[in-house]
Amino acid sequence: MRNLSLLQRFKCVDLSFPGSPQCFTIRSETGTVLVASELAITEFDPRTEEVHKEVSLTAEDYLPKDGSGVVVAIQDLPDQESVCVATGSGDVILYNLSTSQLECVGSVESGLTGMTWSPDQELVTLTTGQETIIMMTKDFEPITEVTINQDDFGEDKFITVGWGKKETQFHGSEGKQAAQWKAAEVQPALPWDDRKPRITWRGDGQLFAVSAVCPKTGARKVRIWNRECVLQATSEVVNGLEQPLCWKPSGSLITSTQRHPNKHSVVFMEKNGLLHGDFTLPFGKEQVKVKELLWNSDSTVLAVWMEDLKPGENDHPNTYIQLWTVGNYHWYLKQSVHFGSEPLRAPVCVCWDPEKPLRLHLLTRGWASYTYDWGWSTERSHGTDCHDNASVAVIDGDKILVTTFRQCVIPPPMCAFELQLPVPVNLVTFRSQAQRTNELAALTADGHIYVYGQGGGVENGGVPGVSGFKVISAPLVLRKTYRVTMDQEEPLTLRLLLWLNDNLFLAVAHGRYLTRLLKLTPSDSQDIKDTLEIRSDVPVDGFVISLCHSLRNGTVALQLDDGQIRKVHMDSSELSLTEWKDSTGNTINLPRPCVQTALFTLSGEEHLIGLTERSHLYIGDSLVASNISSFVVYDDFLLLTTHSHMCHCLNLSTLSIKGLQSALSSDANQNDETVRKVERGSRIVSVVPQDTRLILQMPRGNLETIHHQALVLAQLRKWLDSLRFKDAFECMRKLRINLNLIYDHNPTVFLANIEMFLKQIDSINSINLFLTELKEEDTTTTMYRCPSRSASSSASGKGGKKVDIICDALRSTMETLDPQKYCLCILTSHVRKTTPELEIALQKVHELRVNPPSGSSSVSAEEALKYLLFLVNVNELYEQSLGTYDFDLVLMVAEKSQKDPKEYLPFLNMLKTLEPNYQRYTIDKHLKRYRKALHHLSKCGEEHFTELLNLVKDQRLYSDALELYSSNSEQYKTLSVAYAEHLVEQQQAEQAGLLLWRCGENARALQAFVSCTSWRNALAVATHIPLPPEQLTVLARDLAEKLLEARRHTQAALCLEQYAKDCEEAISALIQGAAWEEALRLIYLYNRQDIIETDLKSALLDAHSNQTSFLESQKALFIRHKNRLTVVRELKAKARLELFDEDGPDCADAELYSEASSVLTGSHLGSKYSRSNSRISSRSSKNRRKAEGKKHSLKEGSPFEDIALLNALTQIIIIVDKTRGDILWSSRSRPGRKKLLNQNTQAFI
Repeated sequence: MRNLSLLQRFKCVDLSFPGSPQCFTIRSETGTVLVASELAITEFDPRTEEVHKEVSLTAEDYLPKDGSGVVVAIQDLPDQESVCVATGSGDVILYNLSTSQLECVGSVESGLTGMTWSPDQELVTLTTGQETIIMMTKDFEPITEVTINQDDFGEDKFITVGWGKKETQFHGSEGKQAAQWKAAEVQPALPWDDRKPRITWRGDGQLFAVSAVCPKTGARKVRIWNRECVLQATSEVVNGLEQPLCWKPSGSLITSTQRHPNKHSVVFMEKNGLLHGDFTLPFGKEQVKVKELLWNSDSTVLAVWMEDLKPGENDHPNTYIQLWTVGNYHWYLKQSVHFGSEPLRAPVCVCWDPEKPLRLHLLTRGWASYTYDWGWSTERSHGTDCHDNASVAVIDGDKILVTTFRQCVIPPPMCAFELQLPVPVNLVTFRSQAQRTNELAALTADGHIYVYGQGGGVENGGVPGVSGFKVISAPLVLRKTYRVTMDQEEPLTLRLLLWLNDNLFLAVAHGRYLTRLLKLTPSDSQDIKDTLEIRSDVPVDGFVISLCHSLRNGTVALQLDDGQIRKVHMDSSELSLTEWKDSTGNTINLPRPCVQTALFTLSGEEHLIGLTERSHLYIGDSLVASNISSFVVYDDFLLLTTHSHMCHCLNLSTLSIKGLQSALSSDANQNDETVRKVERGSRIVSVVPQDTRLILQMPRGNLETIHHQALVLAQLRKWLDSLRFKDAFECMRKLRINLNLIYDHNPTVFLANIEMFLKQIDSINSINLFLTELKEEDTTTTMYRCPSRSASSSASGKGGKKVDIICDALRSTMETLDPQKYCLCILTSHVRKTTPELEIALQKVHELRVNPPSGSSSVSAEEALKYLLFLVNVNELYEQSLGTYDFDLVLMVAEKSQKDPKEYLPFLNMLKTLEPNYQRYTIDKHLKRYRKALHHLSKCGEEHFTELLNLVKDQRLYSDALELYSSNSEQYKTLSVAYAEHLVEQQQAEQAGLLLWRCGENARALQAFVSCTSWRNALAVATHIPLPPEQLTVLARDLAEKLLEARRHTQAALCLEQYAKDCEEAISALIQGAAWEEALRLIYLYNRQDIIETDLKSALLDAHSNQTSFLESQKALFIRHKNRLTVVRELKAKARLELFDEDGPDCADAELYSEASSVLTGSHLGSKYSRSNSRISSRSSKNRRKAEGKKHSLKEGSPFEDIALLNALTQIIIIVDKTRGDILWSSRSRPGRKKLLNQNTQAFI
């Protein structure tokens, strides 16, 4: 749905060259034009009019001096730095551009009618006056010469199997006379046909086609030859086939024209000569003749050069050039250039530029050169509110095809409505004014501007005179036709039209060396109605190639062909231009000219964004991306498609230019809502404002509507902020967006507007759907992150679980509004809670059954139960109903389930025979609700206590059971003993002992305390029993022995001293545990100074010796590690210097290396470890732990040796610091060694 818009036009009118132009060619290297006349060859620059070279063809008698000579073809040969010229007299002349020498490389006596080079310029074909083809190499060595008109079909002749005859075949309604049908007579070529052969090559240079008049029939035929000049195929008989011939460069179709009895068509042939499609030219059958057909280099545009058959007002025919494109198998007339009937303005040579696909060159008979640069553009409405219909206008000759994507998505060539104009349209622009953006203006080939606005229409959108139909998209109505008061004798004088409001147009007009910016307003004169007058005319130093307007800020900017940006000021009656500057006052220009531009605001500053024909996207002078195929700016979003088949939707309010560059730097790393995959070659057509739809067009022409997640979420947030819950809900349901977002977006607002939410949704099914999708997850932090959202805004509106809060709030509101209407929703709110309230839901169903509602919107008990069974598993609901102990409710649920009555009726009947408490115990035990079962069983009397005890032991409900009995009862004692036995099995003997002690089982409690070495509790129980002194002494010694085994020397000494009354053993235990001060206290307390000499001194000396040797070893190890760390750091510093020397002092990556970069230097010093680590990292977690351990290896040469040494030194300091207390006490006990110990200790602290 793209149009061709004219970007710029170069014009040279004062060319005074000898003779009259006959043919020309374009030098791709320099962009200059080589023109051949009957007198000379001239090279000039079409932009500057500068003549580079000129050589006479008559000086050396290649052509006669009287001007009667003819040049049939000219071709630039870049590889040979020459130009090849073929004359009608038969000479092939080579003009060397370096030496300016002419050389005749060959001559044909019968003369030449044409010359064509292969696309690779390795071969040249010449057509002679004797109707032959001469093929030569690029060095002009003859290869072969063949006759054009051959009777043979060619090597690809069709094979006839010969099944059946025409006489025996079925002929349908034509009858048997069809068997005698004779072929139609072959019509000769048209009178105006020049009868010269035409040659065209396929793009790959493997085949070429020749169109020539057959001498027998007088009709034209097309023959296809291969590269060896061997005939391959001959076309079928095509009556009315005309002389133009052009092979599509990137395809297998040969293009020509055919005149039918009732129409004039451009036809396509396959390489086997059979017709394959056509399209009709917009002229009468005898109105024009087609002079040439020309495909551009990328096969996207077909130029048709035509001329009237009948002369015009001054006895000269009108001349036209039309540009056609194809999409979805429909041919569109995109541009129609009318040159009038002035003879000197009529083109004599037309060709496409070989390098730039959309550049067209032409030369007129009056030596005027024109160069047109075209660009692709999508004409879309620019509104951002809901009044904009997202209209897109497509030019198709004298029709404008308008599609309103808000109402309908119609694939081209169809459309919502057509606007018929009297003459072909060259340009369309939509009105750039708020709430009027659906109106458009069209600039036609004759220079008039047609303005279309929205019509009144029929009330309620009905169709007048037709009942039952409604107009979805009303067509626009022609309001005015303006004529511009300026000279428009030359075609395409006006271009780049902007319609700003009712009385203001901005346009760009062509000048000779510059362009002019025009301010057009309707004339105030009553004599001249519907005329646009030029109110302001500002010359622009350069060629304006784009003009854009910002609807939000009202800014107008234009771009010159060198990328310069100018800001247009319209504050006064006169226009003025200034340079585009940023907030700091620096001038901003685009580095490259862009074919598509737009204005938008980024970080509070207005920028111009542009896309070049090379897919480079610029924002001001910053390159953002280099693989962009299309873009559009909508509201606060920039949407782009890339050549890697991704569609980005970037929020401009949260990004900077660097942020955009980062987001577009790699498609593969994007995994969020801003990017999604699209079909290969997709381009953006339009975005529906205030909606979620993005329209894409595929390469073949069909449309695809996608809902980009970023657009969807942005629109949903707007709807939720404006409390439009119904619109948000419907969109989320259709696009499968998690409905939790309705609450998570703003919990406080949702809870405050629940009544509005219910009234807007107004659908029981929708409310139930919302409730069933609820979950505890906050979707604004997981699924649908919002970059501009603060953390506090997504917090829950109240304390508690989210699902419970919503269910309770909705249920409360629904019960207030209409409990009968919202009955099913209320049931859903009970079921969907974190802990489902099935009993309450079942009770509500039971109430409906007991007291049926009478309202029309009420729900019966059967419907409610059926719905409840849909939400909950039938078995779970049956068990839940059984847990209510209401057998009527149980039977009601069982009847709606698929259960067999033989399964549940006997069980229910058995339950009815039991005592109530034992009945409830049986039900709870069946439902595995053991705590409730225990509670009911405790009420059944002492005869069921054994069953209760077994239940407690099986389900380990000891604590719950103890709460049911008083502490002085026999049941409590029995349960306590059972609980203690369980605790002993669970290795919790101390807890068991306390429980046994509390219930009076002192002996068993003492045994439990002794088993777990709880010496204080054991001695307390022994004293409480009380035990005899002898047994108490034995118990104390046993406990002390166990405490010594556990290295609890101080506690063992306490048992021995106070309970066993053995001070010597207590002192020995303290000396063994290095409790020197406590040992000294007991020695002097019990007057046992002899132990100092016998035990204490020797123990102190041994401890002192051990500590000294330990400190010495740790000091030696510390010094060794410290010295090694110094060596390692020196080696790594040296390695870094060597690495920098290899890269050079100006290495761009030098800043990436730091002194602490052990990873870099480690890989340089020990590459085998790096390879090993990288190999290990992909294996199991066990191997990864081993690899992590290797990082702290102290092995010399390991890549992380410096880190391992630092860790080792740290551990030594920590270990030595922990021994400070023991060392200081022993040093006080040995004054002579105090200085040495302090020195050793201070080495680390």
